[in-house]
Order: sequence, then structure tokens, then C-alpha cells
Amino acid sequence: MQLGSGNDPLMSEINVTPFVDVMLVLLIIFMVTAPMMVQGVDVELPTATSESLPTDEQNLIISIDADMKVYINEQEISAAFLAEKLEAVMENLDKKNVYLKADKKVPYGVVVNIMSQIKKAGVTSLGMITLPEDETPAG
Repeated sequence: MQLGSGNDPLMSEINVTPFVDVMLVLLIIFMVTAPMMVQGVDVELPTATSESLPTDEQNLIISIDADMKVYINEQEISAAFLAEKLEAVMENLDKKNVYLKADKKVPYGVVVNIMSQIKKAGVTSLGMITLPEDETPAG
């Protein structure tokens, strides 16, 4: 018995077929699950006829969802402490611009109350986020 004889040659190549199969399965899984990963708070926005404003920077967004939960960007906060928390956040920002995104099912009085708390926090510019009339919400 001799090692390396002509009858039993050693295989020196790597078989990449199983690796490619696993990578293709992972690619398909990520392609299927990627549309399901939604960032932000789920808010059904009202429509408006105004044109959208150009933006080139990260903005601070206050959201109110259909359950009347209030969020600063994506972090949930109690509506009673919104002014205090927002004031602390605004200390670190150069521009004191805030955008309000409220679900269309939220009562007008709740939106006005949140707007007054935002202004009380020292916000100099408050914008409202809406959908154009010809666009329908995704989902």
C-alpha cells in the first residue's frame, strides 16, 4: 500500500458548489425579507396639495400614530414629557427645525397640544409632513 499511487489521487481543489448554494439561498431570504423591514413609525398621513420641500440633512421628526403614541424620530416618549425631552435634544442641534408627522385619525386637539409643546421647547421652525394628493400610503 502506497499513498499517492495512481489509483487514489488526492483532491487539491475546493468544491465551491455547496458554498454557492448556501449564498443563493441567503440572497433569496434577504430579498424576500427586505421589503418587510420598515423603519420609522407607522403613520397614515393626510394628503395636501403643497409641493414637497427639498431636504439634504437629517431632520428631527415628531410622530403621532393612530394610538396617539408620541415619538421623537423612532423613540416613543410620553406626551407629558415631550417639551422637556425635546428641549434637551435641541441643545445639541444647530438648526432648531422640527417636522410633525401625525396620523390622519388623530383628533385635531391632540395635534395642536403636541404642536404647542414643540413650540414651548424652543423650536424655531415647525413643518408638517403630509402626502401629496395623488400618492397613496404604502402598505
